[in-house]
Amino acid sequence: MTNPAEILPGVIFYSYLSAERKDKVCFWNHHTLVLMVSGQLHLETAEQRLELKAGEMLLVGKNQLGTLTKTPLPGQGYESIVICLQEDLLRKIALDEQIGTGPKYVGPSNVPVPPDPFLLGYFQSIIPYAHAIAGTLTEDMGILKVKEGVKLLLHSLPQLKSYLFDFAEPHKIDLERFMMANFHFNVPVERFARLTGRSLASFKRDFAKTFGIPPRQWLLDKRLKAAKHLIEQKHQKPSAIYLDLGFESLPHFSRSFKQKFGKAPSLI
Repeated sequence: MTNPAEILPGVIFYSYLSAERKDKVCFWNHHTLVLMVSGQLHLETAEQRLELKAGEMLLVGKNQLGTLTKTPLPGQGYESIVICLQEDLLRKIALDEQIGTGPKYVGPSNVPVPPDPFLLGYFQSIIPYAHAIAGTLTEDMGILKVKEGVKLLLHSLPQLKSYLFDFAEPHKIDLERFMMANFHFNVPVERFARLTGRSLASFKRDFAKTFGIPPRQWLLDKRLKAAKHLIEQKHQKPSAIYLDLGFESLPHFSRSFKQKFGKAPSLI
């Protein structure tokens, strides 16, 4: 079995691990519902830090950057069920159920789901498919399972209706505030543009007005200054920080650091 195993391709996943793994950058295109079966999951975005333990559920909001740390615990490993609430499927549910939205959602992007016996029972009904030798969940059955999960989620948290069924394009957000909070994520400039609600051309134009230099130059400069602060003031080792600051490799980080500051980071 591969990890994560696709119970329904692109929609329902079963994830399992025997050793800790940290995913450096995650991007959620769609709302995602997660149940921790065993182990722990730590989610960190620019605005939230959340920890999920066995039996706990979380709705992760779409159009976000973040990091995940998946930790198996002694005697139980790491297991989770993940349901990707793709926008096309949510649109279909909204049409089928004639769901309208109310006032715009203003809560947190990532929502812990309170204990709910119906939702927990729903997830329990999915687990056997994860352990099946051959896929037994057809596409039609899978869509029905997702639809059931959405209904149960709204039964538990009806205020999420305006969140799940908001199909508007991302609005333009404060560019400076967003970049200062997310500069350390190693993602393409095109993705930064989308997350701020801009085309690539509009993003570059607004970026130049805000910061006075092109995005890639600003990102490199910001990351290197942050690295210098961590090394000098916090006494952290280059090998411990380069990935968290968006550099792809230690040699790349060291070369860039030396070019900017005139000496290798190990000599600071």
